[in-house]
Amino acid sequence: MTEPELVDAVARDRAEGRTIALANGCFDLLHVGHTRYLQSAAAEADRLVVAVNDDDAVAALKGKGRPVQPAADRAELVAAIRDVDYVVVFGDLTVERLLRLLKPDVHCKGTDYTIDSVPERAVVLAYGGRTAIVGDPKQHNTRELLGRIRATDE
Repeated sequence: MTEPELVDAVARDRAEGRTIALANGCFDLLHVGHTRYLQSAAAEADRLVVAVNDDDAVAALKGKGRPVQPAADRAELVAAIRDVDYVVVFGDLTVERLLRLLKPDVHCKGTDYTIDSVPERAVVLAYGGRTAIVGDPKQHNTRELLGRIRATDE
């Protein structure tokens, strides 16, 4: 959905007394670590918003040859996960602007972070939200998966 559509949806949910969690990432090549992260994030609130980095942001964050899949495809895959309520593609290198815009009750980050190392933690604290570390141990990553794919004989 677009950001204005998301703002309206979140406002409706809040008016109905629902809590909001936000998770974000590149989700370049969806794997089990992503699904576990999103399932855990969904357990933190009544609604889960997932912010997917756009193609330019993924290229800047991950380097040459990335993303593997365009943002629209990555967003569609994330949206197909049962526990995900809303998906938005965003063009910033960090999710701070969306956090300020939506003010989710919970900002969820993966287990490669600690509460103290989450870059956006101060933004979340400033509006009264909380940060949660969710998902399984960081044993899955797209870079490793891409390497295994490249090494596979056809």
